[in-house]
Amino acid sequence: GTEPMPPSTLAVVRAALPWVRFKQTYGLSELGILPTRSRDSGSVWLKLSDTGFEHKIVDGVLWIRSPSAMLGYLNAPSPFDMDGWFNTQDLVETDGEYIRILGRKSELINVGGEKVHPTEIENVLLQIHNIKDVTVRGLPNPVTGEVVAAKITPLMPEDPDSLKRRVRQFCHARLERYKIPAVIDVVVEDHYGARFKKSRDPALIRRAVGTDVAS
Repeated sequence: GTEPMPPSTLAVVRAALPWVRFKQTYGLSELGILPTRSRDSGSVWLKLSDTGFEHKIVDGVLWIRSPSAMLGYLNAPSPFDMDGWFNTQDLVETDGEYIRILGRKSELINVGGEKVHPTEIENVLLQIHNIKDVTVRGLPNPVTGEVVAAKITPLMPEDPDSLKRRVRQFCHARLERYKIPAVIDVVVEDHYGARFKKSRDPALIRRAVGTDVAS
């Protein structure tokens, strides 16, 4: 498994390897790697070529139909609809023929009816000085349904309270109020699981070395 490429990470890698041409790809275990074309080496936008497969976008979610798709899951209902389309559960943004992967629909955060994409907030937080990595997820809240929570790993040791203040100040100038993390965790552990996907397990919040809830 993989994750959408953060623009800040792509910029750092391109600066370190200026002679390399980078390409965004897309694939799933159920479908394999699909032919794609990047807008350019510094872009996270890609175009699905539709060579040997078809795609459509329904309510912001990407669907794929391919003759090379898997037959199904063992001892489980078919994941395909009656016409053979597979719901990837990936939310996408479109710009002409190009798409940008926003993340899984199941990870969308609902704050009082407002929808928040975790990757949008992560991309903002990764612009902050001394932040090595960040994972954003929703936490239950009795008033708004959910609130935005951010798990942050600093690049170098920093006082957690100081880091949280900087995060809030940075976010207040760039994000709508409901998108600003209400819970901030400063952690030391890795953010990724064995398949290189970000771990958004609610139990991880209890292992934070510094947890703070915004008032």
